[in-house]
Amino acid sequence: MKIVRDSLIEGAQRAQGLAIIIDVFRAFSVTPIFFYLGARKVIFVRNPEEAFYLKTNHDDIVLAGEVNEQLIPGFDLGNSPSELIRKPKGFLKEKIVVQRTTAGVTGVISALAQAEIVIPGSYVMAKAISRYILAQNPLPEVVTVVAMGRRGISKSPEDEGCADYLECLLKGLHYNHLETLKSIIFNEAAQKFIRGDKPYLPGEDPLFCLQRDLFDFVLIAVKEDGLVTVTSKKL
Repeated sequence: MKIVRDSLIEGAQRAQGLAIIIDVFRAFSVTPIFFYLGARKVIFVRNPEEAFYLKTNHDDIVLAGEVNEQLIPGFDLGNSPSELIRKPKGFLKEKIVVQRTTAGVTGVISALAQAEIVIPGSYVMAKAISRYILAQNPLPEVVTVVAMGRRGISKSPEDEGCADYLECLLKGLHYNHLETLKSIIFNEAAQKFIRGDKPYLPGEDPLFCLQRDLFDFVLIAVKEDGLVTVTSKKL
């Protein structure tokens, strides 16, 4: 099994084999919570207009996401894990969530153009993702790990650090989370939340996003009837 590391939108567009598209702050720390809260599936879209179109044709759709980190006017939910975890379990029972984000969701959609399997990745699902991959028989020939970074255009320490963690899990190597946290917390990637001066960047969000291995399921994104749908697979 060959592990290829890449980054940003261009990396997602190059992804081959089984692709893991990483967005720690915050898209793919949020997506698993939708399933935890009862959603039956998630649909990824490139832009808000596509999301609004889908909602006009379905009563059971909830819109969630952001454009450049900010809540989209008319959407039901933003892109904040701390907002979601306050909701009661069952809040999204049997709902379909349509999610749009600047980096992570766009990266998954881009990777699906050429990769065989695409998995949204983050710290909260990392061990489940590695277990899923290592249980494949035969193992994938190529695993491409793509750290999406800030808005998909510049690298960020939280996504690169999560890619390090996943690579170590897949190779059975040691990973130093303390050193990685040091590089993340004192970087602007986390400081913009910690300062608390923007209501759409809650200070609690990094506390959740940097937790490891909270969920025992993996998310799989596929093209289905012209849409990019995501379902959860419990291990």
